[in-house]
Amino acid sequence: MKLTDFYNEVSRRVDTDKTAISASETKRVLSESFLVLAAMDATELADTISKGLATAKKKLSK
Repeated sequence: MKLTDFYNEVSRRVDTDKTAISASETKRVLSESFLVLAAMDATELADTISKGLATAKKKLSK
């Protein structure tokens, strides 16, 4: 998946009737999150990604 495709898919999911978030706002937030992740050391990055994925899997199983 291309990074732009990833950004667009996330944008589609978060822009709902209850939460109006534009695609450009979503892309900006994702871009900033990658900057935060890039500043982490490898151990902290792996731990953060692992925790985020564990949380996501819980949401998927509901």
